[in-house]
Amino acid sequence: MIIIDDTLVSEDLGKIYFSCNLSQCHGDCCVEGDAGAPLEESEISIIEDYLDEIKPYMAQKGIEVVEKYGVFDYDAEGEYVTPLVNDRECAFVYFENGISYCAIEKAWIEGKIKFQKPISCHLYPVRLNQLKEHTAVNYDQWDICKVALIKGSQDKIPLYQYLKTPLIRKFGQRWFQKLCEAFEQKQDK
Repeated sequence: MIIIDDTLVSEDLGKIYFSCNLSQCHGDCCVEGDAGAPLEESEISIIEDYLDEIKPYMAQKGIEVVEKYGVFDYDAEGEYVTPLVNDRECAFVYFENGISYCAIEKAWIEGKIKFQKPISCHLYPVRLNQLKEHTAVNYDQWDICKVALIKGSQDKIPLYQYLKTPLIRKFGQRWFQKLCEAFEQKQDK
């Protein structure tokens, strides 16, 4: 583990090479799994505030779920997550040419909202776990990301570099610089 401020970062972020390959995985991380994407409490009100701008990009079944149950649900541990359609795909997913995309992010790309998407989605395959005094930053290994591991190895992109933008979004530029320095020191040894 690497300790940076109040975070415990898995060394996997520097050892694993990763680069999403949507043409191969089809965005299955938005469709598979046993719960929706983790949500921070503050993200719920943001999504609620922007829902009218997000809906035009959503699939009809997702709109129906959100209108009936709201923009969040709870997972087995009682944590906030995005709601699911048919206990499978995220309610905010839409499909284009057989690939899953995020309606929230599409609204952001189109300039309709100022919120890109939930940080847990932006950081994936990294998951954050709140401990007593620290936030654990861990790689979440999942079979559907095998092609991302292959592409990352071919492109020689360490996971922490692949996730530079969302890591800075979550923890800040100074924190990310400390992370880079820690991994560089490990390489020098």
